[in-house]
Amino acid sequence: MKTVLWGFLAAGAWAQTPAAPPTALLSNAEVNQLCQRSRQLMEAGGVAVPDLARAAAPVIENVKQACIQIQLQPNAAQPTYVFLMNVRAYLTLADAVPKPFPFPEAARLQFAEVRDGVTRLDSHFRALLDTKETQIQNADRDNLARYGDANHKLPAPLPGKPRVVFLGDSITDLWRLNEYFPDRDFINRGISGQITGQMLGRMKADVLDLHPSAVVILGGTNDLARDIPLTAIEDNYVMLADLATAAKIKVVFASLLPVSDAHMDVNPSYERTKTRPPVYIKALNEWLERYCGQHGYTFLNYFPALVDAQGQFGAELSDDGLHPNSKGYRLMAPLAQQAADKALGVAPAPTAVSTVVKPKKGKEVSK
Repeated sequence: MKTVLWGFLAAGAWAQTPAAPPTALLSNAEVNQLCQRSRQLMEAGGVAVPDLARAAAPVIENVKQACIQIQLQPNAAQPTYVFLMNVRAYLTLADAVPKPFPFPEAARLQFAEVRDGVTRLDSHFRALLDTKETQIQNADRDNLARYGDANHKLPAPLPGKPRVVFLGDSITDLWRLNEYFPDRDFINRGISGQITGQMLGRMKADVLDLHPSAVVILGGTNDLARDIPLTAIEDNYVMLADLATAAKIKVVFASLLPVSDAHMDVNPSYERTKTRPPVYIKALNEWLERYCGQHGYTFLNYFPALVDAQGQFGAELSDDGLHPNSKGYRLMAPLAQQAADKALGVAPAPTAVSTVVKPKKGKEVSK
């Protein structure tokens, strides 16, 4: 049995994995592969060294949990650091415990592979920290350059055709507004991954300077994922509204969308409720609805149309538990148009009424 196990593990050695990219920064898939491979090797170490199995059990469990967090939070420094420190602790224990003689050559190679993995991950961790430092020092923290050229080329709003800017994160960014609202002057200014503080930094360039009649603001889900306090998110909502109001732009606040864990079998990072707790989404939506009522803003409530009986994002409406798919956007579109029209004081477009013709046989046919 031992021979089979060591042979199986040796067949998956690092030397047989795809070559690492020229940069020290590994892809998410490579980090996840390294995590799982290291855990397998550490567990197998107890086969050749029984004392190590007992001594390293807590360390191996820490590595397992760190791997889960790395899958849930790609490129997060903290779980990567925890993983790295615990693998190093395992190697220290492996050096300290007595080993049988003669020591199996396959086992020696496996321990060497763990050390190589630590070296590889250490380089990745340093590169990850350098990347994050570069992001912090970025002169364009809010990514104003994203729409700079498009804003410059955008013509002035046409008379009788009020402009509405949609300001948001990836949920807005991925929405092809021109396909859902071909006859409206709806401008998409969403940027994936942004928090409300970054949206606030873009408010002048991406909203005020475009001279819209109204702005639809959807943000906050990324704030929750980064553990930004609810009060700070609410303060950003207030400042966004104040800036729009001062510019005589009608304000529409959209509710946060539900999240779901329904697709985590496809990808562990799709377990959304841990990083975006539904109780916090509910609290922010309730605050937004009250705030809009108190200040005369329009509240665009997407939540009821997208949530399922379990209180999560309907599995058929999202492919990753966070972003709407085409079915989800189709449900959101009429709600967004109704909210924009309400804010603008535009009479809602008449809906087509189906007439029913009863043929002689008694069947009803809709036209």
